[in-house]
Amino acid sequence: MIKRKKKNKQTNPFYDPTLKSRHASAARFKKFTLTSLIFSVAFLVFFLFDIVGKGVPAFKIAYVKVDVTFNAKSIDDSRFAVEKKFRDIVSRAWLRDIPVLIKQHPEYMDSTQHLWVLADDQVDQYLKGHNHKLKDKEIAIVDELYAQGLIEKKFNTIFFTNGDSKIPEYAGLYSAIIGSVLTLIITMLVAFPIGVMTAIYLEEFAGDNKFTRFIEININNLAAIPSILFGLLGLAIFINLFGMPRSSPLVGGLTLALMTLPIIIVSSRAALRAVPDSIRQAGYGLGLNKIQVTKDHVLPLAFPGVLTGSIIGLAQAMGETAPLIIIGMIAFIPDAPSMVTQASTVMPAQLFTWAGMPEGMYVEKTAAGIMVLLTILISLNAIAIYLRKKLEVKW
Repeated sequence: MIKRKKKNKQTNPFYDPTLKSRHASAARFKKFTLTSLIFSVAFLVFFLFDIVGKGVPAFKIAYVKVDVTFNAKSIDDSRFAVEKKFRDIVSRAWLRDIPVLIKQHPEYMDSTQHLWVLADDQVDQYLKGHNHKLKDKEIAIVDELYAQGLIEKKFNTIFFTNGDSKIPEYAGLYSAIIGSVLTLIITMLVAFPIGVMTAIYLEEFAGDNKFTRFIEININNLAAIPSILFGLLGLAIFINLFGMPRSSPLVGGLTLALMTLPIIIVSSRAALRAVPDSIRQAGYGLGLNKIQVTKDHVLPLAFPGVLTGSIIGLAQAMGETAPLIIIGMIAFIPDAPSMVTQASTVMPAQLFTWAGMPEGMYVEKTAAGIMVLLTILISLNAIAIYLRKKLEVKW
């Protein structure tokens, strides 16, 4: 039997002595990336479960059914509207609004009605099994009413119809939602046309010179600047220099527009660059000038990408807090603004304020607000994906 001699690796011209170590390094890198991915997904799942677990109880709030007396005495001092033993378990904010309730129901005057009344926040926390400050006497009253079916947890419409309040059970997101909508309208009215026109100029008309390169470098640098610096810029220019009203959606929208501009410009340029040159050459071959080719052919084809980038920039602006804190949009604003020049707050700033409150009900309302904000942001991204696909099919 003929034995073959083993070929010496050192004499093999194709032998790479680092091949084994490179394979081992690639395997380690693959394990590291997989581990990082698992940790990231686990953290995201833990975060979502924690937020949902804390936020879902906020969508229900306790009501107690008691006798409410409507007369001149109870209007002057709302404590006399209910029996003495129920005064500590009924919301002070609800009792304070008795004059408003009488205006809505004049027939209640000089009578006693058996009504569902908003319960105190400590009663709500007790029924949900959270930490509370109820005394033994109050707990006995609550347990007795609960056994009689006179205390229930109902859907928390107050969370969506009221503004901020110093009384936890009466605090809601309504004014913050309206402020966010007005702020984002100003942001898009300013950032979208300026950003798209800038991208068209840089990509289709500007030549390759020092001035253009200077603009491009600064746009890329602006995209990497911390957002709080845009708040300082908005404070210095719009409030101190131009005297615009502080804490208003107008100033907030302009500040967020400065922050969103680089995102819209970069994404719009990428969308314009993705349009094949053959489209432009075909237009030139038909005798069209550069403006006609850009307006009638290039921009419509690039519009899905432009729209997607703009909506993503809008979603990022909606979640910003730092620049709006600098311009004062974190102030206590219980009423929703009706104009862009009135003082208002936005959802991220409202949640930031609630997160610092000591009452337990604010904890669950903060988590519920985060759920609402995440739902809006996910919806905006879903709309961006839908519009992109729909417009791509069209063209």
